Amino acid sequence: MADTTIEWTDATWNPVAGCTIMSAGCTNCYAMRMAARLEAMGVEKYAGLTRKSGGRAKWTGKLKLDHAALALPSTWKKPRRVFVNSMSDLFHPDVPADFIAEVWQAMEANPRHTYQVLTKRPDRMAHVLSTGSFAILPNVWLGTSVEDGRVLHRLDELRAVPAAIRFVSYEPLIGSVAGGSLAGIHWAIVGGESGPNARPLDHRWVDEIFDQCTDADAAFFFKQWGGKNKKASGRIYRGRLWDDLPSLRI
Repeated sequence: MADTTIEWTDATWNPVAGCTIMSAGCTNCYAMRMAARLEAMGVEKYAGLTRKSGGRAKWTGKLKLDHAALALPSTWKKPRRVFVNSMSDLFHPDVPADFIAEVWQAMEANPRHTYQVLTKRPDRMAHVLSTGSFAILPNVWLGTSVEDGRVLHRLDELRAVPAAIRFVSYEPLIGSVAGGSLAGIHWAIVGGESGPNARPLDHRWVDEIFDQCTDADAAFFFKQWGGKNKKASGRIYRGRLWDDLPSLRI
């Protein structure tokens, strides 16, 4: 577990490391840069997970399952919101369903924490959780990333996921999602891309999501405007901070 400055969570937990570029939102993925940095620091867990391409770190597609990490939630005494696999995707096709079940058991055994599982593969999430012996846990929130209108199908796939709380991360938001609906989804996180190659965020795209949250009675969390200097651009939207969290619906 590592404490984090990510605004919508308290800590990160990575039973899996490594991933594969899947869609446009992955282009400037911070986790690729971080994995390369950790490998350079000699952290064995991240060795071989990235390669240099065009002067930038890119995923190799190699994954590592960290069985030892499964014991960590039991050592955290203070209740936390925990972002599961900030450095990977629990529902990557190369993560065995049996290992996902072990992660599930660890979350179920430590209900004082709230676990936020975010995937770009909600179709596999729905399939695995619907066909295995996975309980719907009130402390496990299940979400997907949507960066623009080209991947709005992920919202429909998320609606098929058996979950107490479903959420969507519109980050990095790089295009309009006006055609989307948040029906059956309880929380939306919105954020612009940050870093040296950040793509711009249009305020109208944020307005679209805000209206969709209002229509669906979904909680709205505005993470950042992003840009090369995300601290300078800040988090203020419509004159205030938006740090809303979802309510349990079961």
